[in-house]
Amino acid sequence: MGRAGHVGWVAAGLVLGAGACYCIYKLTRGQRQGGRGPRLRPSPSAEDLTDGSYDDILNVDQLQKLLYLLESTDDPIIIERALVTLGNNAAFSANQIIIRELGGIPIIGSKINNPYLSIKEKALNALNNLSVNVENQVKIKVYINQVCKDVLSGPLDSAVQLAGLRLLTNMTVTNDHQHMLNSYIPDLFRVLLTGNGSTKVQVLKLLVNLSENPAMAEGLLGAQVDSSFLSLFERHVAKEILLRVLTLLQNINNCCKKEGCLTIQSTFPEGSLFFLLYGEECAQKMRALVDHHDADVKEKVTVLPKF
Repeated sequence: MGRAGHVGWVAAGLVLGAGACYCIYKLTRGQRQGGRGPRLRPSPSAEDLTDGSYDDILNVDQLQKLLYLLESTDDPIIIERALVTLGNNAAFSANQIIIRELGGIPIIGSKINNPYLSIKEKALNALNNLSVNVENQVKIKVYINQVCKDVLSGPLDSAVQLAGLRLLTNMTVTNDHQHMLNSYIPDLFRVLLTGNGSTKVQVLKLLVNLSENPAMAEGLLGAQVDSSFLSLFERHVAKEILLRVLTLLQNINNCCKKEGCLTIQSTFPEGSLFFLLYGEECAQKMRALVDHHDADVKEKVTVLPKF
């Protein structure tokens, strides 16, 4: 074979080889891009699950990886990311059970004592989502005292304070653990009066929960509360606050009918919530709200006792 023929065969071989490589490339690329074949995806590591780009609901093995990572690392960035991922997944009822059964609640709960406020907040958010499950509340209740102390002593109107209040609100939807907040009621009223609008709403949600339980009526009515509390019954107060204050009063009235609180007023000290709610100044404010411009407020006032 001459040199020209040899070169021709080599060139043809190169063309055929290139064509085969291109076919293989197209085949594998089509599979990766959702073609005929399934997309091949490597199993993510525990840290991959926290990078913010992994948005699937985690399975049991992945949750276990993440809990192990959370328990074993001291890196505050990884801790915070892991808590965010766990908190997001704890919004799903199935994962609320799985995380509990994997022993995750104590692991997450231990992070509320972390010195980094952002980590405390994320831990409280995760516990808040987990607390929607009643069985989880049995394990979460051990943190109630610590959460109350943090809410009352932490920075006013902060993300940590609001996260703690949300958790306490969830934990008091039923009557099971409300008694654990008895000694903190006066301080909750203090936060109510000093906090901004968002804080006021969240504290009121919590107090309304407590006020639905007749067993909590005496503790609420006996709490020392500043007289500025009555300013929340003014006409100009935001509707979301005013309606909740009126609901609080309505619930307490209903509980008092069952418990006979109004017949034992001598047991409540001067300066207590009892004397504020059933004094003449509050009665005047109620009468002024009868013709409030908002229909919901007017309706709420009409079902209260005549002042």
